Amino acid sequence: MRSTFRARLISAALLCALALSAAPAVTSAAAPLRIGSDISYAPLEFYRGASKQVTGFDYDLAQALGKALGRPVLFENTDFNSLIKDVQAGKIDIAMSAMSDTRDREKQVNFLDYFIAGSGILVPHGNPRRIFFLAGLCGMTVDLQAGTSQFDAATAASKTCTSLGLGPITLLTAPTDDAALKFFLAGKSYAHITDYPVASYLALTLDGGKKYEVAGRQFAAVPYGIAVRKGNAALLTQIQNALKSVIADGTYDALLSKWHLSQGALRSAPINAGTLFQH
Repeated sequence: MRSTFRARLISAALLCALALSAAPAVTSAAAPLRIGSDISYAPLEFYRGASKQVTGFDYDLAQALGKALGRPVLFENTDFNSLIKDVQAGKIDIAMSAMSDTRDREKQVNFLDYFIAGSGILVPHGNPRRIFFLAGLCGMTVDLQAGTSQFDAATAASKTCTSLGLGPITLLTAPTDDAALKFFLAGKSYAHITDYPVASYLALTLDGGKKYEVAGRQFAAVPYGIAVRKGNAALLTQIQNALKSVIADGTYDALLSKWHLSQGALRSAPINAGTLFQH
C-alpha cells in the first residue's frame, strides 16, 4: 500500500508540474511586456473617471495576454502618432491601441489581428442634417483625431466633393479622440468621426444616451492589430499563441461581452490580414 500511495503522489506532482508549465504564472522576475497605447478611446482604452486607472477592452485583453505569457504588463500612455515609431525603436514591445491594420502600416510593422471594426459618424439625436455616410458631408465641418484612418478617409472624401463642384469637408483635428470630441460637444462641428465601437459607446453614454446617435452604418471595416516590430518573429509568435489560448479558453468572448463588442469578434488570430479588407 505504501508503494502505491507513493506512486500516486509522484503522479500527482507530475500532473501539477505539467499544469504549471502549460499556464505560466506571472512573476516579478519575468520581463514586463511594455505596451504602448493612446489611452483616450473608450471603450477600448480609457481612464476611469478622473482617475489614472486604465480600463477598457484592449487593456483587459492585454492583461489576459500577459497572464498567458507569464509576464507582467506595463500599459503605457503614448501619443497615437508615435506608436509605430516607438515599436520600431524598441521603446515599447508592442502597440495595442485600436490600431487599424492597413496596407501602409504593414510596411512598417507586423500586425497580429484581434478585432474587426469600421468607422462611424456621431451626430445629434434625430440626425437633423441627414448625414448617413462620408459623401453626405460635403460643405460641412467635422472633427476627428489626426493621423487616423478616419482622417485619411475624410480627406479623400473632401477631394471628391470639390471634384464634383461641391464644398469641401472642413476637418477640425486634435491629437486625441477625446480632444477632437470637444469640438463636436461645443457645437463647432456637425459630426464626430471615429471608430464605430467608440461612436456607439459615446452615443450610449453621453448625457444619458439620449442626446446623440450614430448616423447610418459603419464603413471601411478592417481589423484592429497588435503592432510588433518587423524582424521580431519570436515575440509575434508568442503573442499569437497567447491570443489563441485566450480565445480557446473563453476569456476573449467574455471580454467582448463585458464591453458590448461581440459584433467585432475575430477568433482566428491572423497576422497582417488587413490587406484582405482593402481594395
